[in-house]
Amino acid sequence: MASLAMAQAAKPNVVILATGGTIAGAGASALNSATYAAAKVPVDKLLAGLPELGNVANVRGEQVAQIASESFNNETLMKLGKRVSALVKQADVDGIVVTHGTDTLEETAYFLNLVVRTSKPIVVVGSMRPGTALSADGALNLFDAVSVAASKDAAGKGVLVTMNDEINSGRDVAKLINIKTEAFKSQWGPLGMVVEGKNYWFRAPVKLHTAQSEFNIDDFETLAPVEIVYSYGNVSTTAVDAVGKSGVKALIHAGTGNGSVAAALVPSLQAIRAQGVQVIRSSRVPAGFVLRNAEQPDDKYDWVVAHDLNPQKARILAAVALTKTTDSKELQRIFWQY
Repeated sequence: MASLAMAQAAKPNVVILATGGTIAGAGASALNSATYAAAKVPVDKLLAGLPELGNVANVRGEQVAQIASESFNNETLMKLGKRVSALVKQADVDGIVVTHGTDTLEETAYFLNLVVRTSKPIVVVGSMRPGTALSADGALNLFDAVSVAASKDAAGKGVLVTMNDEINSGRDVAKLINIKTEAFKSQWGPLGMVVEGKNYWFRAPVKLHTAQSEFNIDDFETLAPVEIVYSYGNVSTTAVDAVGKSGVKALIHAGTGNGSVAAALVPSLQAIRAQGVQVIRSSRVPAGFVLRNAEQPDDKYDWVVAHDLNPQKARILAAVALTKTTDSKELQRIFWQY
């Protein structure tokens, strides 16, 4: 018994916060890899089905939510973030893993990257196939996530996403394809790889995050209301006009190319900016990069550009930043730095 206790004490302590998603899903048969019900398997059964986790860490689980991630809302984000923030303050917690549906996983990872003040590893993980499917990816993804969360090498690198053997920054990574297991990619490449439970690192993030962040989830209770309007050929002003009247603090314009804005939309966007709504130009291009004062005179219109953040991540940053400032110049600084 004494030797067992010593072995356990020598291992890192990792808490797994479960929120549902495909990694907790189940299909009618082993052939159902794309047709299944998400968020069916509770965290205790996930852990019981993967005893190998005990080889790398002392693991315990908590069920924070049990939903498909397309149903995540600001309240769920805040609940999860508050719990992560409380846990990382505990001396007996060395790392956190969040299991999550893949549809909005990138948004949650970026949110935690912004608001949890810690250098301890936080890893968000999901799967593209339910555990009942042939070649299910969830078990290995979860094992890899725990190995990263338990690693001292992962400390100080911000929130990470570990799927399909890759370690990506929660800031950069996005779901670029469904069905396939290699769904998550960063336009700037992965930070590292996980092979047989061992982590190999090649680069580190340079944008502000976690312990360096000026945002702290302990300091606020709600997020600012922000909406996204998607642009396309023959776009009308209907969505911009409706969102502008809805009480939002900011509108993310998911523009074509370099965050381009159709001529027909410019007067409507100018009008809502005059009413105090922040206008933030993002790009609908998967690896988009929006340059200030290119395509549109952002200085003249007092608009903000989203830098390399996709529309959904731009929404997250705006929703967090607007809890502290309503100054457009400050908002632009934040988009450059985070």
